[in-house]
Amino acid sequence: MNATRTETTLLHGELSGQIIGAFFQVYNDLGFGFVESIYQRALPGALLDRGIPCEREVPFEVSYRGEPMGHYRADLVVDGKVIVEIKATDQIIPVHEAQLLNYLKATGIGLGLVLNFGPRPTFRRLILSFSRRDSVVLHV
Repeated sequence: MNATRTETTLLHGELSGQIIGAFFQVYNDLGFGFVESIYQRALPGALLDRGIPCEREVPFEVSYRGEPMGHYRADLVVDGKVIVEIKATDQIIPVHEAQLLNYLKATGIGLGLVLNFGPRPTFRRLILSFSRRDSVVLHV
């Protein structure tokens, strides 16, 4: 194989790399065992230290057939380009990914990260792309 995939070929690759780096920094500093809200408060500081803007608890409206159905709040929106869902559980499970996928669909933001501050720090990177009327999620 001649070509190798680098961060620059990924959707917001450099930004997502910085977010993941900040995630590991917070995990290394705080460790495992706190509730999600502690990590939700700590991660923005690590991102701001890197010069990356982010917002906590960003409200979004969910619509169905043009009618509002309710609201949800994204844990973090980083630089207006990436939704970050923070977990503090044993492992990332499919429902966490489905939750983030729905957030991406509702907002039109194409990239999301599930960051799990569990016993072993883990993350999932989800990309939403639209092909015709079907949505496709790629794990990268």
